[in-house]
Amino acid sequence: MPERVVTVVPEDGLHARPASVFVETANEYDSEVKVGPEDGDLVNAASMLSVTGLGVSGGEKVRISAEGDDAEEALDALEEVLSTPEDEL
Repeated sequence: MPERVVTVVPEDGLHARPASVFVETANEYDSEVKVGPEDGDLVNAASMLSVTGLGVSGGEKVRISAEGDDAEEALDALEEVLSTPEDEL
């Protein structure tokens, strides 16, 4: 299962708008996508409640993983969301 560690750029982290964009993006892919702290448990990246419940702040690192036929494409898209400042989302 491919995975990546990404630094969260939006100042608000995975809260409000950035989390919404992240979850919407995760739902665009057929792969099962998970996200969580770099060294912690992963949650369903397609669930707004699960993603915002992580309490991730800007500047923190998260691990994202994907399993399925479009896993690499999903990881590319999600890494882009996490690497984009909030005002550019």
